[in-house]
Amino acid sequence: MQKHHMNVALQRKTDLDTPCLVLDLDILDHNLRNMQTLAKRAGKRLRPHAKTHKCSILARRQIEAGAIGICVAKVSEAEALCRADIKNILVTGPVVTPQKIARLVALRAKAPSLMVVVDHPGPINLLSAALDDQGLTMDVLLDVDIGLHRTGVPPVRAIDMADHIPAHGNLRLRGIQAYAGHIQHIHSYSDRNNASHQCLQQATGIFRTLQTKVKTCTVFSASGTGTFDIDLDVPELTEMQVGSYACMDAEYLAIGSAEDNNRFTAFAPALRLLTTVVSVNQDGYVTVDAGLKALYRDGAVPQIINPEYSSLRYDWFGDEYGRITASGSAEIPPLGAVLEVITAHCDPTINLFDRYYVTRGSKVVDTWNIDLRGCSQ
Repeated sequence: MQKHHMNVALQRKTDLDTPCLVLDLDILDHNLRNMQTLAKRAGKRLRPHAKTHKCSILARRQIEAGAIGICVAKVSEAEALCRADIKNILVTGPVVTPQKIARLVALRAKAPSLMVVVDHPGPINLLSAALDDQGLTMDVLLDVDIGLHRTGVPPVRAIDMADHIPAHGNLRLRGIQAYAGHIQHIHSYSDRNNASHQCLQQATGIFRTLQTKVKTCTVFSASGTGTFDIDLDVPELTEMQVGSYACMDAEYLAIGSAEDNNRFTAFAPALRLLTTVVSVNQDGYVTVDAGLKALYRDGAVPQIINPEYSSLRYDWFGDEYGRITASGSAEIPPLGAVLEVITAHCDPTINLFDRYYVTRGSKVVDTWNIDLRGCSQ
């Protein structure tokens, strides 16, 4: 692990400059082990998504726990992971311009195990031509749209699109990707269960057909944190693209699970944001130093988890600040108090910071650079 330049081994996390992100190492490792154990028990492989944590050290930790590789959304994320010597990377988003395809091919020259998804003949042709110029081949997955309607080929056109790939001798069809991102946060576990099975059914038949036509078609990559346990029961599914399970956030914690209709119980919040009370001059609330530039506003309301302040509510209060109110006669925190917050949406919040402070209990034991931060190209 990378060590911070200062000796942080004896530092209390409440002494850190805020706002800042902390990762509870015990919870993080529990989350990684739990997901890996459940996937292995079901005969599935894990290819976690680094778009959540944006950190090559955490990606390596996932691989050490048993993951077969890592997903990324963008070419720049793949470049950063390759620099950190992470292998078996899948780019899950479309790469369509000549400039980005050139970067992808240059990266493929350094990383033979690199894969990318495709969903349109135009970029397939461009990719094949760029590979041909360099004398390279590449593995690809066909991205199938199963209801998100963001990327991917519609199911009715999937087989025809797949037939277009082997026509290029330097492209090898390894399988399909089918991500139902639009159902991951359905609150009712039963409704989410039904929705996920309906979505994946659109892809299972395509995968079975391709398996009979293309010998190299062995990968069915899908799923997310919200449907992980539901999708483990799909026989055709081979690997899971889960992401938020490692860190967790308030949005995921608020959905129902098989065990609890009101809370997601499989994974605990390893990621927290620390923020400090910086003004107490108003009646009924105090102001903290974490606003829109520190807590991404999406999906849920951040949760304050300090035991002594269990009835506090966070609200955004501008770019730099948040407002903290208390229900009933609950105590308002004093000036200088440090509050521990579960983020509303972990992925974009993490992308606002340069590093994690890694903790065990109240001690900071390490710092990890968020080295994929800003890799949006």
